[in-house]
Amino acid sequence: MDLWITITIGFKEIWAHKFRSLLTMLGIILGVASLVAMSALVKGMENGLREALVAIGGLEKVTVVEEDVPAWQQQLADQAPGITMRDVYALKDSAPMIKLITPEMRMRGPTVTRQGKAFHPWMIAGTWPSALEMNQHVIAHGRMFNEIDDESARSVCVIGTATRDELFGSPETTGQEIIPIGERININGHLFTIIGMFKHYESDQERKRRELEKNQPKEIKTGPARSRGYGGNRSSFVFRLKNSTIYLPMNTMWIKFRSTAGTNNIPDPRLSGLQLKVADSERMEPALQQARNVLMHTHHGIEDFEFRTQESWSENISQQIRHARVSRGIIAGISLLVGGIGIMNIMFASITERIREIGIRKAVGATTFSIFIQILVESIVIALLGGLAGLVTSYALVRVLAAMSPAENAPQITLASMALAFGFSAGIGVAAGLLPALKAAKLDPIEALRYE
Repeated sequence: MDLWITITIGFKEIWAHKFRSLLTMLGIILGVASLVAMSALVKGMENGLREALVAIGGLEKVTVVEEDVPAWQQQLADQAPGITMRDVYALKDSAPMIKLITPEMRMRGPTVTRQGKAFHPWMIAGTWPSALEMNQHVIAHGRMFNEIDDESARSVCVIGTATRDELFGSPETTGQEIIPIGERININGHLFTIIGMFKHYESDQERKRRELEKNQPKEIKTGPARSRGYGGNRSSFVFRLKNSTIYLPMNTMWIKFRSTAGTNNIPDPRLSGLQLKVADSERMEPALQQARNVLMHTHHGIEDFEFRTQESWSENISQQIRHARVSRGIIAGISLLVGGIGIMNIMFASITERIREIGIRKAVGATTFSIFIQILVESIVIALLGGLAGLVTSYALVRVLAAMSPAENAPQITLASMALAFGFSAGIGVAAGLLPALKAAKLDPIEALRYE
């Protein structure tokens, strides 16, 4: 039998039982749509996590933090020096595999005020100008403080947009972008002049949403305006943290806030942390070993520090993505399997209705193989039509999910997921049609002709 004629007969059989065929396809439609939608959700989550990883410095960044002295060195706990500027200069001189070093002194429980308005930022840190490169910051207005500002301990600061929004007004509330360069703010009782402001950090999806809302007529916009800086979704923590950062020169932080913050009136020389960026992420282990050797020397053999790499977060992301793909793939696979069982049941019912027709075809010369191919093609055609309808349905389903999910984790449909889902639907069609096709092919023409 000609394959095209076989396919045509398959379409005619489906069209002759439209409602039954639609119900049969429903399982495949839902299975394909759910598989594509699940893949889109996972892809959106992956995009958000990878974007956040890049925003905090990438894989090359390593943070050195103070850690409790290990048990085998407890007798030396009172001699542990912690992370100090001595470590910074030692690493600069003796660790060539480290290309960038940035110390940080953070303030505890900071409060920033101006004209009766108060703001509690996530972080106020005294640091070096290299913090810009280290933490992927970009100055949108003004400038970053420099080495002269640091050496002179000038009362200057660089702020994020969250500080501007809370103390000077956000663009959403004022209708214009306020640039507070030259303005003064009070940080824990000390006046500082703003000399620079970072750009506003947001995910690609947040930016697209904001631009879409901006282009809409004002009368169409409904609901309260969303804060660009401090509020938002918990999964956008990294961007909110960057927007809520205030940087001061290192010496300024030391003189104004840390020199009188020690115990027993002794200045506290310790850093809150030390950030490193290795020259080559492929040689992370040798670079960390080199840095560890230097720190063990400056700490007199006391291991009161720890390296925290971004690789652990990257591995965490990959693990989460794998688990999400497996679990959601299983759910979608079950839907497709149920759809395949539905196709098989309908094909068995169709054969029972057409036993006499099959007997006539065999009697006039149809081969066992041609009968097998005809039934199998009908099953595949139903599955492929269901697969195509499922791909169309997936677009609508993903749009609904996009409206319900956080902006920075908006689902994203990929061609690979669509091809995979459609391929699965074709495979289900083949698998579901094999047994009915074999049953039809093995029918005895005489018994089939006598069937009532």
